[in-house]
Amino acid sequence: MTKKIFASLLVALTVIPAVAQLKNPYGYLYCHMSRRGEWTAFALSRDGENWHDLNGGNEVYDTGKLSAIEGGARDAYIARSGDGKSFVMVTTDMCTRKSRQWWNYGINLLRSDDLIHWESVTFDFRKGPDIFCDPESPDVYEDYSAIHRVWAPQVIWDENYTWADGQRGGYFVYYSLLNSKEDQYDRIFYSYADPSFTRLTKPRLLFDWGYATIDADIVWVEADKKWHMMIKKEGGQRGIFTTKSESLTGMWPEPDESDYVDFEGNKKCEGASAFRIAGEEGWRVGYVEYSSRPIRYRICKADEYLSNFHSPEDIKGVADPQHGSFLPLTKKEYRRLEKHWK
Repeated sequence: MTKKIFASLLVALTVIPAVAQLKNPYGYLYCHMSRRGEWTAFALSRDGENWHDLNGGNEVYDTGKLSAIEGGARDAYIARSGDGKSFVMVTTDMCTRKSRQWWNYGINLLRSDDLIHWESVTFDFRKGPDIFCDPESPDVYEDYSAIHRVWAPQVIWDENYTWADGQRGGYFVYYSLLNSKEDQYDRIFYSYADPSFTRLTKPRLLFDWGYATIDADIVWVEADKKWHMMIKKEGGQRGIFTTKSESLTGMWPEPDESDYVDFEGNKKCEGASAFRIAGEEGWRVGYVEYSSRPIRYRICKADEYLSNFHSPEDIKGVADPQHGSFLPLTKKEYRRLEKHWK
């Protein structure tokens, strides 16, 4: 087999986009943590630029019931299910108003058929290996009870993942972890959730660059047929940085020091979320600028390669925006949400 043919086969096996995007969305959903409290809120937009809150910016499901550890939900990330017929969401289970500290212990996996009625499974990482569905896998920690940060989970459908029983397809769930006894800084890990979105594999290290990293956002970029990650580096040069890989599980090289969101100057930024608007070649990137008071949620533009960031603006029409994500909607989905929350 020639090197060229082998390389082509390797790319075909490792570079497969996740769930296909809607070709002609009717509108867009901004799913986010509310700045007024630790709950998930929704806003809608027809054009991806001008938004309006649903339910007055209040919670869109019973947070206390579906966040079983602390009763709070942060950093909501929403996506279509693997078959495209339903929806999944992941949140950080955390309530600083109760705990009075920036610690937490787990994440919530939520699923819905209609974006209105949700159910969830909560994973408390302190409980250790028994909460995960692959007991034969190695453990990344000796003492899970010392975990006190499980932050900012996000999710991608991976149709190529193969389970031990031969079943194909799983949700690639990635997040940051900090173990107070065994870690020196936050690192990004990943697990796989099964198609029911109720079972989760043990954490596996995604990368370790030698310094703290949080708030990873990974998207497939068709222009160069690679996975792109946007990430906040804790310490050092401020900004939201990018890196690329041919595979979800890496290798992920250190971020490009010359290609990052630099127009905020010395202000602190985090929580990047990249999305596209129909008819545009390039990308939009939402992020939190949290040096200002009140905190600002900004959206900038990028080219089709998710590079060359420019033209930042505050989000329009959302009363209390914070860390969140964006989802294109069909006309039926958009109108169902408007009707339910009007």
